[in-house]
Amino acid sequence: MTVMQTGAPRTGAVAETRQSSAPARTGEGDPKKPINRTAAWREARALLYAHRRRLLLGLGLMLISRLSGVVLPALSKYVIDDVFGKGRTDLLPPIALTAGAATVVQAVTSFALSQLLGVAAQKAITDMRIRVHAKIMRLPVRYFDSTKTGVLLSRIMTDAEGIRNLVGTGLVSLVGGLVTAVIALGVLLYLNWRLTLITAMVLAVFGGGMAYAFKLLRPLFRERGKIQAEVSGRLTEALGGIRIVKSYTAEKREEAVFTQGANRLFRNIAQSMTGVSATTAGSTVIVGVIGVIMIWIGGSDILAGRMTLGDFISYIFFIGLLAAPLISIASIGTQITEAFAGLDRIREILDQETEDEADATKAPLTDVQGDIRFDGVWFEYVDGQPVLKDVSFHAAPGTTTALVGSSGSGKSTLISLVMAFNQPLHGRVLVDGRDLASIPLHDYRSRLASVLQESFLFDGTVADNIEYAKPEATLEQIREAARIAHCEEFILRFPEGYDTIVGERGVRLSGGQRQRVSIARAILAQPRVLILDEATSSLDSESEEMIQDGLKTLRAGRTTFVIAHRLSTIRSADQILVLEGGEIVERGSHAALLDANGRYRQLYDKQYRLETNRFINPGEDWTPADV
Repeated sequence: MTVMQTGAPRTGAVAETRQSSAPARTGEGDPKKPINRTAAWREARALLYAHRRRLLLGLGLMLISRLSGVVLPALSKYVIDDVFGKGRTDLLPPIALTAGAATVVQAVTSFALSQLLGVAAQKAITDMRIRVHAKIMRLPVRYFDSTKTGVLLSRIMTDAEGIRNLVGTGLVSLVGGLVTAVIALGVLLYLNWRLTLITAMVLAVFGGGMAYAFKLLRPLFRERGKIQAEVSGRLTEALGGIRIVKSYTAEKREEAVFTQGANRLFRNIAQSMTGVSATTAGSTVIVGVIGVIMIWIGGSDILAGRMTLGDFISYIFFIGLLAAPLISIASIGTQITEAFAGLDRIREILDQETEDEADATKAPLTDVQGDIRFDGVWFEYVDGQPVLKDVSFHAAPGTTTALVGSSGSGKSTLISLVMAFNQPLHGRVLVDGRDLASIPLHDYRSRLASVLQESFLFDGTVADNIEYAKPEATLEQIREAARIAHCEEFILRFPEGYDTIVGERGVRLSGGQRQRVSIARAILAQPRVLILDEATSSLDSESEEMIQDGLKTLRAGRTTFVIAHRLSTIRSADQILVLEGGEIVERGSHAALLDANGRYRQLYDKQYRLETNRFINPGEDWTPADV
């Protein structure tokens, strides 16, 4: 199992991947991306097809329910014209029983419908969340470097929630309402075709207005999802970095940032509410207009003998059955529009190529010996600004290669290429003689482990975090790895021992304890290629001395890459590469580089003086050499 430190703060080996060349994050001033309606419809069709059985059964129940709802309005004509008008009291019991039976059928089918489609909707939402999450987890690292965490959370949780209106009661209610409207229209034409045609023209104008309103509203709903993702993403960052916020007294600044985002969201919601309110108000106007028409024309037809009183009462009921579904389109249509906007955003992620898909045609790698070779490697984040320039070196299996150099010299970028987070612009990275670009990443990374400068732990037990590298490991294997990393000395002091909860990002452990747990995790992984990016940076001198034995055991027989600020920790490296400006300016052993009296010697002497000064004058501030 690869120890990739997923979700960790992007520092150390991954830090240099977050450069200005990354795709710009969507912000308030960015141009709006046009909605891909084809993609949204394609995703909607796939959803409807996947749940077609439940939807068809739900539609059947909906039709029975709607037809049952037509019975009572239809019976009103006979009650008024025959029972009251003609004195046919014998018809009263069967009419009453029919109305009661229809009401029971309508209630039962409505209950069954809500249960059936409610479960279908929740199942669809769960399946979509699982699908989007699986897709996101398999996207390349560069995608995460250019996309906010809040955006990804919104895609998984919020956008997936919207599909309930497609596979739930929303779409079926819409279809059922239209069926009811068609039936009502037929009855209305039978009762008074002239009045119905005039009413239909009014409703047609209303329908056109509704269609135009939905066209305007859909971009607003799409934009709302984007704004919510940005606001929640920044909020997640602020809460996760609350110690930094407070240490720099930045509460007001974070408040201002959140206020700006919240106001953007408010403006969007206000606009969409205005649109929805306008359609609702239009519905009310239409109802009023139809009422005026009915009173004027219907009243005239009753007086002229062209309609009976029973016909007119039935007409009133059926006009309600016709208008109600059309009016409900304002809410149901808005919900479906929002669901399509969410599907459009989800489709953007699902259309991304995953690492697994890119590796599908690559020949598998059965084993990794750990022979790493850089052959004329160039890399750049920004066009025309190379970060690595014609880098070539060989790391033989089982050897340790240390990287030193000033900040921005390319150390972390080189490591990111070793970890296959990026690919060279020119040249090749060879693993056991094969170009890394031709090797399935899962095969390679399954034999890779890393201990980064910022040791990331998940909110679980100590044992859970160690066994993350190897889920099938036994407790004894976990404890053995912890002993090698000198973890047991503090783990056994906890009342719960290995079952101690470490908290979010390991907040309940000290920095040194987190780093030792990370080292134990890497030990348990038994990798062939090991990345140590300042693996002892959070340890004091005494703890560092103890951990060196564990690291020595971990490095034995493995190809190891080390980035170390303390040059004293890499004396035993088989080769040391000194990088400046993206180039290897010196290479060799610790002793050979000191004898060469070059850049490495300058860095070593500078750090030696600083460490000596700290030892002689412990009260003075000092900064380790930036190497």
